[in-house]
Amino acid sequence: MIPRSTLNLPFVAGLLAVLAVGCGRSAPAPPPVPAWEVANPIAPLPAAPVGIDIDLAKLQNPPTPQRVRLGRWLFYDKRLSGDGTLSCATCHRPENAFSEPTPVSSGIRGQKGLRKAPSFINEAVTLYPHFFWDGRAGSLEDQALGPIANPIEMGSTHESMIETLSRVPGYKPYFKEAFGTDEITKDRVAHALADYERTRMSGNSPWDRWRFNRDQQAVSEQVKQGNELFYNKARCNQCHLGNNFTDSLFHNLGVGWDPAKKKFADEGRFVVTKKPVDRGAFKTPTLRDVTKHAPYMHDGSQKTLREVMEWYNRGGEKNPSLDPKVEPLHLTPAEIDALIAMMQALDGEGYQDTAPAAFPQ
Repeated sequence: MIPRSTLNLPFVAGLLAVLAVGCGRSAPAPPPVPAWEVANPIAPLPAAPVGIDIDLAKLQNPPTPQRVRLGRWLFYDKRLSGDGTLSCATCHRPENAFSEPTPVSSGIRGQKGLRKAPSFINEAVTLYPHFFWDGRAGSLEDQALGPIANPIEMGSTHESMIETLSRVPGYKPYFKEAFGTDEITKDRVAHALADYERTRMSGNSPWDRWRFNRDQQAVSEQVKQGNELFYNKARCNQCHLGNNFTDSLFHNLGVGWDPAKKKFADEGRFVVTKKPVDRGAFKTPTLRDVTKHAPYMHDGSQKTLREVMEWYNRGGEKNPSLDPKVEPLHLTPAEIDALIAMMQALDGEGYQDTAPAAFPQ
């Protein structure tokens, strides 16, 4: 017997392979990678762009690449809707920074709601657990499930959604990869969707490069003037706080107030809390990539950023619950121009995406 230590193991392995081929046998070919996996490969968690202070891996319950990949499929998959015509991305459009270019959202069968879909970029850095314009959801997971079961939005039920996904054998390996077993539940769907949404971060805008990288050439002098106004005379930072430019709280600007009827078309936060002070109050949206969010306000009633600034400049629409922070600003046209330029400089990068070309079957 030849001692094992003297064997040329690679040579022996190669010889055996040749002999196997010579005998008509060959090693089995690996199974082909499904088209949907090629279209949506697993990827590391993205690093936060300049201006956004967060490490996704250090969150209390951090996203995983496996859940993010699953969530990306689910976010763009129209099979989650009642009639298979809508996905989450139908209203939260990537090209609009996950908002939409219409005054209000359209659901199944063309039904119209009262509000437009707000952007959710940088929600991973949100300090307050309030989601939707009225804050009725306490987490991104709750927010993700809401539209699916809303009869005028995606028009399904959570039970029907689970049945539909359970009939797609291609999804089961990815639920197992993400959660340990292939069981499909509404909570797992919500978790995967929310983890995908958490990766949609926007930063490294011209404003960020100026403020954080000290690049004086990144923005114009008009933008710098607008920044000075933003934090002083215009007092925008009373509500649009921090690097994400939102306090995630609720304010009444008078949007939707009908002076003749003395009522709001949409009572906003009041519907949730029943507190009179919350009547007509809505969540402060982020100003990140705000140029992609037109038309503006919860009802899309302001077509342009200029209309929004003129609304603030005159002190909003007077009503019994008007937020005391909303007062006439006495801005000149040139100052409004500068503020708009500053907001335009908040257009960032890092969140962009397109739908996968294929989905599990």
